[in-house]
Amino acid sequence: MAVLLVEDEPNIVSVIKRGLADFGFEISVATDGLTALQMTIDHQFDLVILDVMLPSMDGIQLCKHIRERDENIPILMLTALDSTENIVTGLNSGADDYMVKPFKMIELATRLKTLLRRAGGNSIQQPKNIYRIADLELDADAKIASVKQVPLNLTATEYRLLEHFIKNQRKVLSRIQLLESVWDIDFNLGTNVVDVYINYLRKKLDSKNPAKYIQTVFGMGYMMKESD
Repeated sequence: MAVLLVEDEPNIVSVIKRGLADFGFEISVATDGLTALQMTIDHQFDLVILDVMLPSMDGIQLCKHIRERDENIPILMLTALDSTENIVTGLNSGADDYMVKPFKMIELATRLKTLLRRAGGNSIQQPKNIYRIADLELDADAKIASVKQVPLNLTATEYRLLEHFIKNQRKVLSRIQLLESVWDIDFNLGTNVVDVYINYLRKKLDSKNPAKYIQTVFGMGYMMKESD
C-alpha cells in the first residue's frame, strides 16, 4: 500500500513512517506542497496524507489540485488545525477524512485502511503478517503472540520488543538499536531497561529455557534465532 505523506515536521515524519510501516504501509515523503504535487504526477499512490500548513503550497490548495487530477484517490488531512471551520474547509477541498494532531497511530492506520476499502475493495488486500520461529508465533495485525498456540500475556512494551526481535530474526541488535526502535530513546545509554525487559520476555517465552528464543551475543547485544 503506497502512501504519500506530505509533512514538513521531521519528528512527525519519523513517527508516522515508523508506525505505519508496522501496519504494512510503504511511505514516501514530500516536505512541501509543490514537491508533493509533482510526486502525485510522476508516481501512483494508493493514498495521500497531508498537512494543511505546508511550504510553497498549503494543504487546501494541494488537495484541490490532486482531486482535479484524480477523483478516486483517498486523501486524509492530518493537521493541528482543529476548528469546525478548518475541518469543513478541508473536507470541502476534496479530502475524504480529517484527523487532528496529536493522534494515536492505531487510529490513523485504521482510518487509512477504511479509506482504502471504500476506494476500491481489492486495493487493500491485507497481507497476513504472521511471523514464526520454533514454537513461537506472532500475529502483527492482531498484536497477539503465542507459544505452542497458547497466547502470551505481554505488556505493550514486551510486545513491541518481541515484535522487533521477530521481524529481525538472526540479526544482532545492540542495546542502542533496541532503545531507539522500541522505546524511542536515543540518549541515557547507561539505562538497563533493555536487559530488564529481555529478562521479563524470556521468562514468558520459556521459563524452563529462557535463552531458547532470544540469545545474548556477548559484547554486541541480542539476537533472536532458534536455539541450536
